[in-house]
Amino acid sequence: MTAPAVRPDATVVIVSFNTREVLRECLQTLQREAQGLHIETFVVDNISRDHSAEMVETDFPWVILRRSGANLGFAGANNVAFREATGRYVVILNSDAFLQPGSLRLSIQKMDATPRCGLAGARLTGRDGSWQPSARMFPSPLNDLLTLTGLANQYPHSKFFGRFDRTWADQAIAAEVDWVPGAFSIIRKDALDQIGFFDENFFLYYEEVDLCYRLKQAGWQVWYWPEIQVVHLGGESSKTVTSLKLSKSGSQLTLWRVRSGLLYFRKHHGPAAWWACQIERSWHAVRARKNAGKPGLDRQRKFEDSQVLVEVIDQAWKETQGGRISPARPW
Repeated sequence: MTAPAVRPDATVVIVSFNTREVLRECLQTLQREAQGLHIETFVVDNISRDHSAEMVETDFPWVILRRSGANLGFAGANNVAFREATGRYVVILNSDAFLQPGSLRLSIQKMDATPRCGLAGARLTGRDGSWQPSARMFPSPLNDLLTLTGLANQYPHSKFFGRFDRTWADQAIAAEVDWVPGAFSIIRKDALDQIGFFDENFFLYYEEVDLCYRLKQAGWQVWYWPEIQVVHLGGESSKTVTSLKLSKSGSQLTLWRVRSGLLYFRKHHGPAAWWACQIERSWHAVRARKNAGKPGLDRQRKFEDSQVLVEVIDQAWKETQGGRISPARPW
């Protein structure tokens, strides 16, 4: 008789989009961290132009490579692998994220010990050890306003003003949270099968927020575990897209961010989509007027940035019909 196949401890899913060299480092790190564990690994390549797929095929034959044939975005590409995943857990890992020693094994152990946890995230840092937001509150018009006005940065130790990024909290203490960034997360496969995969209406951004929201609505917990540590560069794929204006924070593609934000608010909060849109638009409209025609390069930059953002917000509102439809992929 043939012995039954052993179910993998985890399925690791990495989406690739023109990040060949950091993807190589990511896979090398993963290979080290997977020693002694039963892991299956998928790389889903979103038609990279830099031969990322060929590099994976040649240098990492143990990886299951899936070539998408089109740019499916983050949600769609992950879902390609989710449909084939056989692990007890699914680990989402950005191609520019590097597991630190022991983190993969520990994440599996902690999920085993926390049966109501549907999804958990790690403590994210830059290469220099600098802190990155690793656990957040769900977006809301109020949270957006606190961030836009700079009050969140001005009063980071306040539970009210520092609420969105939890800057008031001791980052060394584990906590049940609303959502964690998608650079690294470990998801219980049974929970994922219960609520469904990523919503592909989100081409990029907010897909992990939506997933965490749905998990919590279904009664699962979302945890931040600082013992699990991951170095994250951030924005590597976005840097390869030059046709759209990049926002100042994290090299996000502004138009895509606004579209996804509108889709998220409309999906989960209905009319709040209008409020979220108007708060950001009004803020930048006022900022543009305040700095229009004023001397100084800084004033000129603020005027131009806000003017563009007003235009982008109006465009996103029109293209998504106020968050009701997702534009055809690829965005």
